[in-house]
Amino acid sequence: MRIANHIVSWSGARLPRRLSRSLPWLGAAIALMTVAGAMKRKGVVRGGVDTALNAMPVVGAMKAVAEIVRGRDFIPDRAVNSLPRRA
Repeated sequence: MRIANHIVSWSGARLPRRLSRSLPWLGAAIALMTVAGAMKRKGVVRGGVDTALNAMPVVGAMKAVAEIVRGRDFIPDRAVNSLPRRA
């Protein structure tokens, strides 16, 4: 039983450290998955800048918190053309 307890405590101490190392990579992967939607909504340049800011670990988290507190995006979406399309 002593060996089992030792293994459990050793793995329990290492797991959070490994997860904390992978979080920046996970955030960047999620940002890259959303780049197409951001570019479609905001335009190529603004969508790229928004995705680049979100992909940075500390900057992206601070941007997300500020946008939640503020209630809107720092980089707004493009204006939608309100004229009807002709067929």
